[in-house]
Amino acid sequence: MEKALEIVRTMNTDWWRGATLYQIYPRSFADANGDGIGDLAGITRRLPYVASLGVDGIWISPFFTSPMRDFGYDVSDHRGVDARFGTLADFDALIAEAHRLGMKVLIDQVWSHTAAEHPWFQESRASRDNAKADWYVWADAREDGTPPNNWLSWMGGPAWRWEPRRRQYHLHHFLPQMPDLNFHCPAVQEAVLDVARFWLDRGVDGFRLDTANLYAHDPLLRDNPPARPGHRGDSPVLMQDHVHTMDQPASLAFLQRLRKVMNTYPGRMTVGEIGGADALATMRAYTRGHSALHTAYSFAFLGVRPDAAAVARQLAPWADGEGWPSWAFSNHDAPRVATRWRDGAAASFGFGGGVDGATSAGVDAGPGPLTWMALLMALRGTVFVYQGEELGLPQSEVPFERLQDPYGIANWPASPGRDGCRTPMPWVLDAPHAGFGAAEPWLPVDPAHVSRAVDRQEPDPDSMLNRTRALIRLRQQQPALRHGACEVLRAQGPVLVLRRGHGLDGVIALFNLGADAVPAPPGLPATVFDATHTLWASEASLSADRLLPAGAAAFYRAEA
Repeated sequence: MEKALEIVRTMNTDWWRGATLYQIYPRSFADANGDGIGDLAGITRRLPYVASLGVDGIWISPFFTSPMRDFGYDVSDHRGVDARFGTLADFDALIAEAHRLGMKVLIDQVWSHTAAEHPWFQESRASRDNAKADWYVWADAREDGTPPNNWLSWMGGPAWRWEPRRRQYHLHHFLPQMPDLNFHCPAVQEAVLDVARFWLDRGVDGFRLDTANLYAHDPLLRDNPPARPGHRGDSPVLMQDHVHTMDQPASLAFLQRLRKVMNTYPGRMTVGEIGGADALATMRAYTRGHSALHTAYSFAFLGVRPDAAAVARQLAPWADGEGWPSWAFSNHDAPRVATRWRDGAAASFGFGGGVDGATSAGVDAGPGPLTWMALLMALRGTVFVYQGEELGLPQSEVPFERLQDPYGIANWPASPGRDGCRTPMPWVLDAPHAGFGAAEPWLPVDPAHVSRAVDRQEPDPDSMLNRTRALIRLRQQQPALRHGACEVLRAQGPVLVLRRGHGLDGVIALFNLGADAVPAPPGLPATVFDATHTLWASEASLSADRLLPAGAAAFYRAEA
């Protein structure tokens, strides 16, 4: 009996292992008050739809008080709800409704930096001898007045901004008005941990930690060296090897402190966003054992389209059972996967890169959104579905005069930025603004999205929406897919074959990730669960031509 109770306790505590989580970008999900901006009340009204997908929970991007230069990722009050999104009471109502529907709630926490308007920074910038003087990263100019080193911002230009009040530079990895906190300062760590406790006490089930491996910097402020051959990108910031700005020991030490806090709230979890050229190694280091992050994800699958070998390389390091990965194919910082992996669009706009050795097919035929959803559901780890991914939404093209993203405005037309993956969710085919809200939205509704609206897909059993529900249900119902081990049986050219679980409880997942039909591998099991193209009832049904269609994906019951 005691052993059975321990198993139940472990399942409740480790609910996040193998979970499917749905990312909500609040500005673009649902507008309840008619001001053109999505809000917390709008999310709450649409939670029954999210629950109908069969997901375990939601991740909500920032809704905190902010000047909105980077749309919530520049926080000026970590404990406040921005009036554009509602109130703390609205958030409490959202939590209550999500829990009533059986879903967990994760919220973003942006701790590596704040907005310049944050009271912490206003005090810190005032002088060199105030109580918060060391809460941010300050450094003197070189003798010639230039910044203290060669560090570059992910938003472009130097990572240093001159502050005349202190006659010093402050560090900013992103916009100049987003100064970096100093995680070498014990008082900063205590303040951040108090923020975590505030939201945990309000009932959140976990945190998605923005730029988790950027918390600490090299205290000696040494120059970053040039990027290694084969790792140089097109922009200046990608021409450096960020050895002194990423993956510092102090970042891991802080995450270990955070884990001790999380452990006092049973069933809560953390997932870290990990960027950089060595993101996979950092994911492993930050999730190994039970001392830091519960899980982490990188930009590995947010770049160009991978071939089977590239997918296998990401899965292989986790075969030993150490650590726990998370995977996403789309999010608010990357072109939508339906477009990006169709035509080889540019990689994500975040601080990471795509899969090493990935391919950019540059074709319109072949795998589509359903193939990618099936692949996502086959991966060992925790998986994230971005709002609209279940509808197969393509990337939007936002005209320059409607752009909102500061990165896109600065880099247009070479890079239109992130607005194309953030346009409003289409709910109702024939409603104004596709049912997003009563007023003109902050970004235009994409006409190509309207025909894929939720109400248009709901009655069609073969729609992307309903096939996504079926795939999520399959993952939820098969312990091998949710928790089982993962063995790569084949990764040659476009053909990927995974074995999840063990013995009779196992599942074989088969994919043709290419744009052409290819010969099927021999020895496929007899019983199929689901497939994107053909419901193969038996091995014999393939015997005529033994070809896998382009983009084929199927799940078989493994046979001993």
